[in-house]
Amino acid sequence: MTDSLLSIAPRDKADILAQALPYIRKFHSKTMVIKYGGNAMTDPALQKAFAEDVVLLKLVGINPVVVHGGGPQIELALKRLGKTGEFIQGMRVTDAETMEVVEWVLAGEVQQDIVGLINQAGGKAVGLTGRDGGMIRAQKLRLLDQSDPSKEHDVGQVGDIVAIDSSVVKALQDDAFIPVVSPIGFGEHNESYNINADVVAARLAIELQAEKLLMLTNIPGVLDKQGQLLTELTMQRIDALVADGTISGGMLPKIAGALDAAKAGVHAVHIIDGRVPHAMLLEILTEQAYGTMIHAN
Repeated sequence: MTDSLLSIAPRDKADILAQALPYIRKFHSKTMVIKYGGNAMTDPALQKAFAEDVVLLKLVGINPVVVHGGGPQIELALKRLGKTGEFIQGMRVTDAETMEVVEWVLAGEVQQDIVGLINQAGGKAVGLTGRDGGMIRAQKLRLLDQSDPSKEHDVGQVGDIVAIDSSVVKALQDDAFIPVVSPIGFGEHNESYNINADVVAARLAIELQAEKLLMLTNIPGVLDKQGQLLTELTMQRIDALVADGTISGGMLPKIAGALDAAKAGVHAVHIIDGRVPHAMLLEILTEQAYGTMIHAN
């Protein structure tokens, strides 16, 4: 527990719990899909806080599902092999060798670290990839050029989701487990595909009819050109921000996934700052809005 929490007076702690009660009641038995990435994944104190938050949500009757990224860890592994990561329009170019690295970093190292942290915090986490239970069927992504749609970029074994079968996730949830999903899919010839974790989180949120999709990032949310936080975004506003270059690079698939989820019935999509300890609890269990909320209209 952090020093700041230990210094809170007992009466103030009681007030905090009382204020959280309506939200606990409102979201009881609801599913929350959490995209876990950025600094929250690499800073030990933030890792611990994240694991505690996930366990607390489960204990109060909310069903968290974690979908994780692992960009920094993949970059580090590629550097050890003398390879440099290449990105096109926010997507990692994934040749056969890079795909091998992606699989063992995500499904081995990163996933098992997260599972261990959640279990250490008192939860029961289970790691999955898109292969488990035939969960994520994928095909090769056709990445069209943003400025010239007649041009197509070859990004290798990067996947586009064909279908998601969420039954294995539902079965784990019903049995009090916390699913931790690595964003790796499989194709019709049993080939592996690297899929953007934001896209997987969004599609899984849709399939599970999640109450919320929470995306933890390295920034306070979506910022305008002056660096000011945009607390709410609609589809029309997003189109304008993409057109003027405010939203670009790695933020593109994140926003596209968030918007798809909102349009498909996920009640609230939040892009929040994973560098803030317990950011998830602040977003879910208090009236204070954090980060950027995305609406379908």
